[in-house]
Amino acid sequence: MKIINQFDTFEKIEQLFICDEEKVLLRDIEKKFPTRITSNYLAQIDWENMKDPIRKMCIPTIAELDNEGSLDTSGEENYTVCSGLQHKYRETALVLFTNECATYCRYCFRRRFVGTNKEEVINDEEEVIKYISSHTEINNVLVSGGDPFTSDTVRLLGFLKKLCALDSLNFIRIGTKIPIVYPKRIIEDHELLEGLKSCSLKKQIYIVIQCNSINELSKEAIIAIQEMQKKGLIFKSQTVLLKGVNDNKDELVKLFNKLVSIGVIPYYIFQCRPVKGICEEFQVPLREGSKIINEVKTALNGIAKDFKYCMSTVQGKIEIVGEYNNEMVFRYHESPVVENVGKVIAMNVGKNQCWIY
Repeated sequence: MKIINQFDTFEKIEQLFICDEEKVLLRDIEKKFPTRITSNYLAQIDWENMKDPIRKMCIPTIAELDNEGSLDTSGEENYTVCSGLQHKYRETALVLFTNECATYCRYCFRRRFVGTNKEEVINDEEEVIKYISSHTEINNVLVSGGDPFTSDTVRLLGFLKKLCALDSLNFIRIGTKIPIVYPKRIIEDHELLEGLKSCSLKKQIYIVIQCNSINELSKEAIIAIQEMQKKGLIFKSQTVLLKGVNDNKDELVKLFNKLVSIGVIPYYIFQCRPVKGICEEFQVPLREGSKIINEVKTALNGIAKDFKYCMSTVQGKIEIVGEYNNEMVFRYHESPVVENVGKVIAMNVGKNQCWIY
């Protein structure tokens, strides 16, 4: 099923929200970090509200001219074993299936290639399958990108079937935002739904959606999620803590309670990465973020707060535990150095510090 975006170029959307003096600067941004927004996602924006969360997440601004930050904040290049395949953590393989998304998020941590080039995505499926099958310590695969559900149905299902045939795998995760930004892709593609059902009978498949605001959970998005759940797919969510979008207790409590009510279990809330062009616009200081998350967890029930507040660094996935005696406490949730997993770190963190290296 081909995804059709009515607003997939800068020229098609600039008349909606950009004043003349900004157009030249934003065209420079567009050359590096393209704009794409599905028409239904765009329709959810309240244009009278300059602080609308969807607007902030998908509409480019001149803040993206900021050169602070990196384009590979977690060292993905260091753990790439072949085109489209990363092996950073012992038990997990990460497949970059495509460089396409239906909507390009302005805070994307893979903006170095998403929507622009295919150099880092899979180009030889057999090479990837061979590596995974020969490394039996790998017991799960995360299929990501870009968004795998922007790919051709036959190709995607074919690859999933190859993964399902590997005895060493216990489960497969698919990272996606399609049910939220383009639910029609799910609801109307019966071949996709039946194919996913067939795969789920062989291996448990988890759909990990990214959802940052309750405003994103439209009626159609919920229907898309429910249609996939009927096929045996289990849903989890991950959220990025974003300044001006969800950096307060009330917004996150509403979001997590809503997710749980539709059978989506909160999985991670991530510290926004220091990606080039987004630091000042989206990052929340660590101490402030820790206080927000503590308030959120205090207000939620057990299932709704079944998530970890983490940051994905070059050293590994680090849980942000909280503050103690004027220091901040962190724990290695995952690490390429197995001996580090579970290790606790305490350090001084500045008031405006947003990352640790």
